[in-house]
Amino acid sequence: MSVSSRYILQQGPVLGALARGALGALRGAAGGPPPITPGPWLNDRLPPRDPELVRAYVRHVGGDPSSYRDTLPPHLFPQWVFPLQARALQGVPYPMQKVLNGGCRVEVLAPLPQGEPLLVATRLDDIDDDGRRAILRFLATTGTPSAPEALRVHLHAIVPLGAKSTAKKSTATKSTAKTGKPKKKAKPRVPADARELARWRLPHDAGLDFAKLTGDFNPVHWVPPYARAFGFRDVILHGFSTFARTWESLRHARRAAPRMLDARFTRPLVLPARVGVYVGEPDAAGEQPVHVGDAAGGPAYLQGRFAL
Repeated sequence: MSVSSRYILQQGPVLGALARGALGALRGAAGGPPPITPGPWLNDRLPPRDPELVRAYVRHVGGDPSSYRDTLPPHLFPQWVFPLQARALQGVPYPMQKVLNGGCRVEVLAPLPQGEPLLVATRLDDIDDDGRRAILRFLATTGTPSAPEALRVHLHAIVPLGAKSTAKKSTATKSTAKTGKPKKKAKPRVPADARELARWRLPHDAGLDFAKLTGDFNPVHWVPPYARAFGFRDVILHGFSTFARTWESLRHARRAAPRMLDARFTRPLVLPARVGVYVGEPDAAGEQPVHVGDAAGGPAYLQGRFAL
């Protein structure tokens, strides 16, 4: 069942941030050197989240709303972090209309209570620019008056730049000396021996419904002609939607919520789709690999690690 459009009325801050980003893209990148990092902390105090929106969101990503009677799902963080993250990007001299969501690491330090104001802080932590792409890394924290800094999130975004750096050219020259061709990086795949924990059926409008609940209305997720203009067969699922669904699949299968999930978004997930969640064996520290893909041995849309 499709998500009600009434939740769009609660997405003002995110929609405002998207509008400012689109306006900045029309004006073009400012140019000049990148800002000094880490940047200053930006802080905000936000009203409590609407319990009805939280329940609808949890149902949408495959969770059980009764599991979140008194707490907020940690993976809902984009809905309140994104506006501050957009502010942290002001003055960054990159073509932000090209930005790609690279992934995130979510660490739960304490349950995040529902019904309390949210205390949110973020900063631009680091910029890695090699001339071909810039990786922008952010740190964000979320708490409430009774649970300060309950959630810590590391995010990274990738901005393709197109230029060739001198360092990379010299490396490529060495790697192609024998074959005459650059060595292609292997595309991420689900390990052949991974075990399937869950399987999802993702309808064509999954991106639009996620946008209604979080405010991320990037057209690539819900407008087919726009997605095709960017080289995709059709609309693609939000990376954060894949992340949230992975979290809830782990929670259901293991009957315990992750205390950490660290994931990279490795290729676009074109809608509609049927995909599975796959896990491997834990390491000495108790962390387990997790992948989202079509099948064991097949291409991976998400790869990462989690701990319970």
